[in-house]
Amino acid sequence: MKHEIIIAGFGGQGVLSMGKILAYSGLMEGKEVSWMPSYGPEQRGGTANVTVILNDERISSPVLNEYDIVVVLNQPSMDKFESKVKKGGVLIYDSYGIHQPTKRTDIKVFKVDAMDAATEMQNSKAFNMIVLGGLLKVVPLVKLENVIEGLKKSLPERHHKLIPMNETAIKKGMDIVVEK
Repeated sequence: MKHEIIIAGFGGQGVLSMGKILAYSGLMEGKEVSWMPSYGPEQRGGTANVTVILNDERISSPVLNEYDIVVVLNQPSMDKFESKVKKGGVLIYDSYGIHQPTKRTDIKVFKVDAMDAATEMQNSKAFNMIVLGGLLKVVPLVKLENVIEGLKKSLPERHHKLIPMNETAIKKGMDIVVEK
């Protein structure tokens, strides 16, 4: 099954890391994978997005105009990508960064209060893993055990001690995502 995903937000929110972890997880499940990051020269604080395609068959092109799944973490990303969700597709957003949620009725919309949950966990760096957990609950793209392996691949070894905290954050995201 093919899933075309874009994750968008400000640099520093872990957008590219989420995409990389999804890509590694897909590879471990034997899927064809495309990971295409896009960010401005300012990175932290600037806009960033990543397109990830997971497919059982070969991927013809990583360049897309519409997506099955759009994850937005700030209002500029909502403004830019809301219209790019395919009819019947999924839009997931963190309520902290969104002031004007979508009014589209032809897609499924989910909210994950990741910033609030990261604050509760007293770890702002858990934010992106909470969002990833929400995404994986809504659309189980890859198995949780492969996400943990993806974390091991994408994190430097000196940060592997953070993997249990990241797993907790993913599970928290799975628990708090709600359909709007």
